[in-house]
Amino acid sequence: MYNKPLFGILFLLLLCSCKTERTVENRIKEDIEVLADDKLKGRSTGTEGEILAASHIAKRFKDLGIEPKGTNEYIQAFTFTPKTDPHAEIEYGKGDTDSTLTGRNVIGFIDNKAENTIVIGAHYDHLGMGDEGSLHRGETMVHNGADDNASGVAVMLHLADKLVEGDTNNNYLFIAFSGEEMGLLGSNYFVKNPTIDITKVNYMINMDMVGRLKKNKTLAIYGTGTSPIWQETIEKANAENTFDLKLNSSGVGPSDHTSFYLQDIPVLHLFTGQHVDYHKPSDDLEKLNYEGMLQISNFISRVISGVNSQGKITFTKTVNESDDVPRFKVTLGVIPDYLFDGKGMRIDGISENRPAQKAGLQKGDIVVQLGEHEVTDMKTYMRALSKFENGDKTTVKVNRDGEVIEADITFFDNKKK
Repeated sequence: MYNKPLFGILFLLLLCSCKTERTVENRIKEDIEVLADDKLKGRSTGTEGEILAASHIAKRFKDLGIEPKGTNEYIQAFTFTPKTDPHAEIEYGKGDTDSTLTGRNVIGFIDNKAENTIVIGAHYDHLGMGDEGSLHRGETMVHNGADDNASGVAVMLHLADKLVEGDTNNNYLFIAFSGEEMGLLGSNYFVKNPTIDITKVNYMINMDMVGRLKKNKTLAIYGTGTSPIWQETIEKANAENTFDLKLNSSGVGPSDHTSFYLQDIPVLHLFTGQHVDYHKPSDDLEKLNYEGMLQISNFISRVISGVNSQGKITFTKTVNESDDVPRFKVTLGVIPDYLFDGKGMRIDGISENRPAQKAGLQKGDIVVQLGEHEVTDMKTYMRALSKFENGDKTTVKVNRDGEVIEADITFFDNKKK
């Protein structure tokens, strides 16, 4: 016979413990539900929806006991005039009242009285009702950006919760960036107007689109060449082979880590891959892998712990792979699988009314040749694409389940709606 009062107490303690654990895990989903709600209308930079998102993130920082480190409590506001010339530099703080926008970085700080600070960041802005960059064709709709990048912000907040009382050899600066979709504006502004001594930044970890971890557990990590310590640290953090890692050494890419790399700061950027809902209204919360995001948060924690006692890590420059990307005027109308490491370019999605769909190509097809140009990877695919002009006709060869299939392609203008 068991002691009923004692059993009851133990049962309640276990129940409370389980409830607390579930609550911590569920906060990732709860944060995304707020950020990707239709009420925020896509969190476009400078809009009321972005202000509401910033308020939520600031409140989360406050509730976690993380001190403000913006210029006005948690907020670091910056004004700018959107570019009309894509090659022009943004001038912050200038412009007339009709066209000037205000973005808001949200910044929280854990002060462990340490010598150096780790920056952990993710952008929280998105494309509103269909800003420039949207791939949606049709009536105006909310672009909630659940993966891009409510997922990264939610993982950042989950990490903040865990780091409040852990790994105290560094300070931690958490930044939710605005203006990323308009050209890394928030991160660029921060590194030029830092709210801490930027020479004391140890390294920066960026999470952009980490919400769609697939069944094969493929996780891309960029920036692994920006410090000699990264390779070994990442391998140890993944000792149990939680992820199928795809490592890329370059510190430059289309997300906010680039702004820090250009300040000679080691960086890592985590990414679970492109998908057919990218920059479309269909990037919504029911399609996310919440368990996968929890696993990524735990993995980043292991990376941080792995270098926690190393002091300030060494920065190394990397080859800027974007310099080698050819310009092209046409599109096949597909979403490439950027994490595919076989021979060719694997198609992860097909856009409607575009050349690939009209040619009968399918998701999962692997492009192995465009015209006379062999395709062995993403670089050779883009190089091949750059050889064609609007209106050109050619053939495409794809590997479909081991069988090579040939189809006729007529290219459209890359900017054609």
